[in-house]
Amino acid sequence: MFDSNFIILYVEDPSRSVEFYSAILGKAPLENSPSFAMFVLDSGMKFGLWLKQDVQPEVRVSGVSGEIVFTLSDKVDVSRTYSDWKGRGLTVIQEPVTMEFGYTFVALDPDGNRLRAFSPAES
Repeated sequence: MFDSNFIILYVEDPSRSVEFYSAILGKAPLENSPSFAMFVLDSGMKFGLWLKQDVQPEVRVSGVSGEIVFTLSDKVDVSRTYSDWKGRGLTVIQEPVTMEFGYTFVALDPDGNRLRAFSPAES
């Protein structure tokens, strides 16, 4: 059995993405070069940003088929994050709403990747 602890997004401009993610994560990347950057999140998960043109094998598809999810403690924290991200100019594609899994909203990063913030539904 194995486990995953590293996610990499392919990006058009790593320095722009580093600036973006440094602001919303509240931390600098552990590694940062012109073509790759890596953050280590408080959970221990590694989060990489790789210059799309340097990826091997070549990336041949485009578009978003998933999302990065940030689990927050409660509705107040989700609302605070929503206000912060709106203030930073993030495009919000789903306003805060209660869904069956919890209270949530969705914004986009500079490459159009979906970022979902949510607090789990109370049981």
